[in-house]
Amino acid sequence: MNTLPKEERLSGIRLISALYDNSSSFLCYPYKVNWRQETFADAVPVKVLFSVSKKRFKRAVDRNLLKRKMRESYRQQKQEFLFPQVKISEKQLLVSLAYIGKEVEDYALMMKKMQKALQQLAEKLAS
Repeated sequence: MNTLPKEERLSGIRLISALYDNSSSFLCYPYKVNWRQETFADAVPVKVLFSVSKKRFKRAVDRNLLKRKMRESYRQQKQEFLFPQVKISEKQLLVSLAYIGKEVEDYALMMKKMQKALQQLAEKLAS
């Protein structure tokens, strides 16, 4: 199902600090992906966090637009590229997707790069 319910959003200081303390990361421009395999109480396979730097994008309108595009591209592609590999590994995953680009990109490019980032994440889970 192509939805992004509240349970799949990463929240809570304990989980976020655990993700950033001991995580693996890689770059897939314009995204930086931090991830960590962990088990937590919820039944969802992946919890995801989206962030855009306030230093690069001063206007909240631009930050919100980028986060909305990121959420939509993730929502449409998570079932196809990420979830099958997470179910094989039988662990849950914490993911942070940070936008590190210098300008607001169009939606088609963000979709393509999100697909590439999710494929790379699935490959790293497999190894």
